[in-house]
Amino acid sequence: MRRAVWLAGVAASVLAAPAMAQVAPGGVAQAPRPTGPVSDAPEVDAAQRGVLVFEPAFFADSRPNTAWDMIARLPGFSFSSGDSDTRGLAGASGNVLIDGQPPASKTDDLGDVLGRISAASVARIELIRGGAPGIDMRGHPVVANVVLVRTVTTERVLETNTYVYPDGYLGPVLLFGWSRREGEEQIEAEISAASDRTDGTGPGFRRRYDPSGALVQDADLDRWDQYRNVRATGALQRRLAGGRLRINGLVGLFDEENTQAVLIRSGPGASSDNAEEEQSLEAELGVNWVRDLGPRTTLELTGLQRYETEDYVGVSTSGGDSETFTSDGSAGESIARAALRFRPSDRWALELGGEAAWNFLDSATTYAENGVPVHLPSASVRVEELRGEAFGQATWRPSPDFTLEFGLRVEASEISQSGDSDASKTFVYPKPRVQATWTPRAGHQFRFRIERDVGQLDFDDFVASADIDIGQVEAGNPDLEPQQQTVFEALYERRFWDDGVFDATIQHAEVEDVVDVIPLAGGFDGVGNIGDGTSGFFRLRLTLPFDKLGVPNARLQARTTWSWTEVTDPVTGETRRFQGDQAFGCQVDFNHDLAGGRWSWGFEHGCNVDKGRIFRVREVRALREEPFVLVYGQWKPREDLTVRLDLGNATDQTQGYDRLLHSGPRDLAPVSQREVRQTEASPWLYLQLRKTF
Repeated sequence: MRRAVWLAGVAASVLAAPAMAQVAPGGVAQAPRPTGPVSDAPEVDAAQRGVLVFEPAFFADSRPNTAWDMIARLPGFSFSSGDSDTRGLAGASGNVLIDGQPPASKTDDLGDVLGRISAASVARIELIRGGAPGIDMRGHPVVANVVLVRTVTTERVLETNTYVYPDGYLGPVLLFGWSRREGEEQIEAEISAASDRTDGTGPGFRRRYDPSGALVQDADLDRWDQYRNVRATGALQRRLAGGRLRINGLVGLFDEENTQAVLIRSGPGASSDNAEEEQSLEAELGVNWVRDLGPRTTLELTGLQRYETEDYVGVSTSGGDSETFTSDGSAGESIARAALRFRPSDRWALELGGEAAWNFLDSATTYAENGVPVHLPSASVRVEELRGEAFGQATWRPSPDFTLEFGLRVEASEISQSGDSDASKTFVYPKPRVQATWTPRAGHQFRFRIERDVGQLDFDDFVASADIDIGQVEAGNPDLEPQQQTVFEALYERRFWDDGVFDATIQHAEVEDVVDVIPLAGGFDGVGNIGDGTSGFFRLRLTLPFDKLGVPNARLQARTTWSWTEVTDPVTGETRRFQGDQAFGCQVDFNHDLAGGRWSWGFEHGCNVDKGRIFRVREVRALREEPFVLVYGQWKPREDLTVRLDLGNATDQTQGYDRLLHSGPRDLAPVSQREVRQTEASPWLYLQLRKTF
């Protein structure tokens, strides 16, 4: 599906709440414990107080269908699916493990992977905070480990879902999945298809004002879009050569069309029509093999192959004039990774390994005005990267209350470009990391982190691109450096009332070679480095159970973040925020389970409006978006049947921007025009029928 400031008073009572009692130890990535009495409160691993164990009984009142439903109910856990655009595996993994291992997949979303695991297949979920010996955290301060049962389970799932819009448009989504698990052997398959639209459909307006503020043009916008996709996934897991082998594959087709009509109501200028069409194909094959070489030594080997193609055509016509932009590209990635983990004692864990990856992007773009080709810098290029990374990590747990993690990754890469311009660059970056976790007593935890982080160059920035809707073309730039930063972070977490959590985080980063927009030859804008800067944020999060407030099985989740960034503008030389940085953000969600999970209802509310500013050579664009509201209800008449109804965009959300346009570079030319754009997305109903058999 598409998709707190008042915390201070609540936090005061939270900090005074009684601490959670310790109970019997829980293992990490081990076989399920023997059957015995269970509690609906999380257990604390007495050997590692940073590990909380959630048994199925904890989730019973919500009747979860899948492992994803259970992960969404973990108190104080913020799910991250990872970043599939990150090249390599080191920085791409999400923060959920399955039997102690991340999925050997990047294109297949981690949430979808968890959605294919039935809740009945989950023995327990372990919330690992700050690291634990023998667990590869993949750079995350907190991970959830889903431990599966070893009994035989077979499940077939059929979902028939539909989006319903006020104008009668229907967006069907169909899904069928099958899976079987027997001990460590697994086989699963799923196919899904959808035809729907997004918030790119709806009315709007565009108004232009002169420097004095007088309206000079008023235009209506009529937007329409539609996408279609088909995706199939499969996975096979078997015992092989004394280890566990898992193979997973994915293939998907995607097609999208959108149009925008601009109808001039008053003022000079001609009405215009824009039409865009994009088609893409993606495929992935992943292999993961894990074997215990001894009671304290484990070897993990991972291989991944990805390939995708994309074709795009955008045409804009106005008053007999036309602009056409086309893009035809393909990209691929090959990864091999090996990791050796050794636990010399219960207090120490060591990990050594390496990763090699080869990536390419082959892209050709064209731009024409009234049929006459216009030369674009770096219009046709092939970008290749050969990348290697060696890593080592040591985790030391001198006591159940304290964990210290030292890590060092050294990345070396060579990026070459051929085509319209030939260039090659070599980069070598060491990336040290230290994290300390202190749990002075149950329910209280402090985490501190210092890390050197290096971003990756976006291959798309090497190639020319266009935004047809606003008539903007951006040139490619091969002369780029990765953005680097040194991060300092501290977090305090307080757990209370069994499943209540309050935490506060502060972070500061010294950033080098900030990636932004700069002027390029030919009068075009393009992506480039603009110097050093700083960034940081302060975040408060709360999970508040209502049981002790007289409303059982109800939970409020709230998050608010204040951020600050600073860099020197490459055009004006003045200090400003980072490109697109949002100064304030917040989210409030509520869920209430009734009748033992037979009924559920809730809402999701994003309460921030400011979306940051976009800075270009000749303009400044202030983005805005009204808060999004979703209300839902769910009914489970039987264990094998779920009916859910969502009302999305309940407030007819509007979004848009204020655009200050200069007649030349912002440091030399005055404002020539102000453009205000606002669009409205319609509300929608989402009806889901899920049947297992």
